[in-house]
Amino acid sequence: MLRAVNRVVLGLAGAVLVCGAGAALAAGAGLDVPSWWPWHGPRDVPLSTADRERWRDESWWWPTVAAVLAVLVLLALWLLLAQLRRGRLAELRVAGDDGGDGLIRGRALERVLQAEAESLPGVARARVRLTGRRREPRAGVGLLLEPHASPEETLTRLASGAVEHARASAGLVELPAEARLRAARHGARRVN
Repeated sequence: MLRAVNRVVLGLAGAVLVCGAGAALAAGAGLDVPSWWPWHGPRDVPLSTADRERWRDESWWWPTVAAVLAVLVLLALWLLLAQLRRGRLAELRVAGDDGGDGLIRGRALERVLQAEAESLPGVARARVRLTGRRREPRAGVGLLLEPHASPEETLTRLASGAVEHARASAGLVELPAEARLRAARHGARRVN
């Protein structure tokens, strides 16, 4: 949902900026613009003195302006906090043998998956992050491989071992996993 909100907000902001810039450029260049266009010539200003003073005596004007600005600030803060929110899955919903549902903490399953991935031959370190929905989780696995490790063999063991065990233990139909591999760097050592 956050991606959709981001795209809508960026699209609306872009449309407003493009229309505003187009109106300013057309009026500033002295082009023939429609009568409903906000500016009509190079010496025209966005808000005339009459426009600025029109609502001064209305009692509802300034509270309305303040409320609209407050809503805009709150929406901007919500969008900022949504960007900073971590996408980590807190818990998974699993179906029990008796037909009831149960919950597994996401961190617990991450730790188990990480420990099993680190026990694979050739893996120096592993990091696991569960994302997605409660019933449709996804695993992001980062592996730091030793220089002698075979990436193909390590991926095969990860998929058939650690990921498959996590999927089966959580009672999930599937557990899509994305693995990112990096090679460990070993500096040269002086030998005496």
